[in-house]
Amino acid sequence: MIDLYTSPTPNGHKISCALEAMDLDYNAILINLMEGEQHEPDFLEISPNGKIPAIIDQENGFKLAESGAILIYLADKTGLLLPTDKEKRARTIEWLMFQMGHIGPMMGQANVFFRYFPEKLQPAIDRYQNECRRLFEVLDNNLKNNEWVAGEYSIADIANWCWVRTHNWSGVSIDGLEHLDRWKNAMYEQPGMKAGIKVPVPVENILKDAEKAEEFSKNTEGIVTK
Repeated sequence: MIDLYTSPTPNGHKISCALEAMDLDYNAILINLMEGEQHEPDFLEISPNGKIPAIIDQENGFKLAESGAILIYLADKTGLLLPTDKEKRARTIEWLMFQMGHIGPMMGQANVFFRYFPEKLQPAIDRYQNECRRLFEVLDNNLKNNEWVAGEYSIADIANWCWVRTHNWSGVSIDGLEHLDRWKNAMYEQPGMKAGIKVPVPVENILKDAEKAEEFSKNTEGIVTK
């Protein structure tokens, strides 16, 4: 059993989607970011940086934070979604790091300036939205000759998709990126994806109250539906 400490954000969804895809038993524990639960001492013992997601593997008591590290750990634990061949494994981790180092941070900054910052600083909005679009073009070009991001379906697809699917929230168009769009839509049909993006609570439940939805979004990196 895996205890997953999470909130319905792209980074949180990366792990819930992976757990669903790997058919692992897990218990989702909501960390209420609006209430500052990510800064509570008990949670900091699991995630020293005070960020979701984090896990405790009840089989061995192992605690782990950072979504990329968790994805690799779960893949190694199950033998799923991460090739054992050295070169294929390295390629998968390369595209996982692409998400961790570029897609996530740039979309996160786009969200800050496009959605949350009290002043509309257009140069900052343009800078991050343009960079997101450039990164999407990198993915699109890669997917021109590959069905999946790293060649075969893997944790790299899950990681990138959980962010890319929220492109509208970041104000970034994927018009003209037919390969990216094909892949994005195909991901919804992969086992566990539709279930994983409803963990720990469905987006629809949050969005019923517009005021609460806005408050929640300001603290959770942005929530959008398909």
